[in-house]
Amino acid sequence: MFRKELHLKKYTKLLGLLFLIITNVSIGQTTQDNLPSKVTLSQCLTFALSNQSLIKQSSLDEDITKKDIGIALSGWFPQLEFDANLQHYVQIPIAYYPNVLNPAAPIAFPTTLSNVSAGTFSATQTLYSSRLLFAARTSKEIKKQASENTQNSKINTYVDVTKAFFNVLLTTQQLNVLNEDILRLQRNYKDAYNLYKDGLTDNIDYQRAQISLSNAQAQKKSLEEALKARYSILKQAMGVVPEKNLTVLYDSSNYEKDILMDTTKFLDYDKRVEYQSMQTTMKLQSTEISYNKWSFLPTLSAFYDYNPLFENNQFSELYNKNYPTSLFGLKLTLPIFQGMSRVENVSKAKLQYKRLQFGMDYLKSAINSEYTVALASYKSNLNELKTAKSNIDIAKKIYNTVKYQYDKGIKAYLEVIVSETDLRTAELNYLNILDQLLTSKMDLEKALGDIKIN
Repeated sequence: MFRKELHLKKYTKLLGLLFLIITNVSIGQTTQDNLPSKVTLSQCLTFALSNQSLIKQSSLDEDITKKDIGIALSGWFPQLEFDANLQHYVQIPIAYYPNVLNPAAPIAFPTTLSNVSAGTFSATQTLYSSRLLFAARTSKEIKKQASENTQNSKINTYVDVTKAFFNVLLTTQQLNVLNEDILRLQRNYKDAYNLYKDGLTDNIDYQRAQISLSNAQAQKKSLEEALKARYSILKQAMGVVPEKNLTVLYDSSNYEKDILMDTTKFLDYDKRVEYQSMQTTMKLQSTEISYNKWSFLPTLSAFYDYNPLFENNQFSELYNKNYPTSLFGLKLTLPIFQGMSRVENVSKAKLQYKRLQFGMDYLKSAINSEYTVALASYKSNLNELKTAKSNIDIAKKIYNTVKYQYDKGIKAYLEVIVSETDLRTAELNYLNILDQLLTSKMDLEKALGDIKIN
């Protein structure tokens, strides 16, 4: 019977554990299933801001910070304790008292009984404490700092997901360009081969077409592998499981709108979350300097003690009678000399504040450099994009003209290959520059502090 009950308990525990595992897996799977397989940039960002592991960690850090603040402030509440002990004396302590009848032979009396059990119930209420006042004064700034860290994680995730999305999108566009190019090359190869079979040309034209076709197919294969890698980067930035199939959706007519931004804005450090976080850190450090300066102030608390006491030579009758004592009062703790630790702590806090000032100067310089580089990159890429777009139109006209002239027997096939290569290069170059432009735009928005996550 006992063995059956033991086995039943084991099975119950295993079933409970299995249920928890299945529940957690189901919850995680449900979250992933809420994301469609075809996603827009907005959907990617919304999902990432809710599911990215770094953001979840930052959010948990906020909760942990709140708990730490609660722990630090708990000293303002009454502190209750109860201690108890049980003792048996093998040799009872003896006290000697004067003997009036015979002063040379003092009277010996035992100071306690064989069995003793004592307890102490203590209630303490802090009335003033520099440490607790410091915790109260800094709690708001500490919460703010944790919130700023979360905001920074969200901004970085927003930027990373946006860049990864456009990397995937433009790589897909490049594949589309190559697919169109391969179709043209296949037609050109077929035409050149038929002309060779008919004896109108030699084998050089169709072999050149074959080389161009093979190169384009090899380039397509490389881009297909690159696309897999870029989808992997996008999933990682979003917090999506690798097994999830994604396809990005985007209206190409929005390119012109999405690439433009106001380049006349002035850099405002206060808009950067890193600058705000550094300011918060400096405020906390300034408060710590004040705390160390005033740490010589005493700590004042009220207390109440109740001490039950049980004594008896017979252990079985130990708790039959109580001899309690109780008292209440005030306790003042004044630090008189602490080995110069307060002075050293003040000096240390001031040095740390000075270090933060140097860190603030470096941060401002880094933000300014980041802004300058991003602005220059954006302007340069925007100008190159206009040129690249114009080059596509020119390359298309040249290819169509050369192809027509070749079909009429005016141009050599080599010029067809060159013009077709120029067209493919112009189209791919346009997409590369567009990718760089969108990336530099995100860098510029981040540098200006224009990315705000609610």
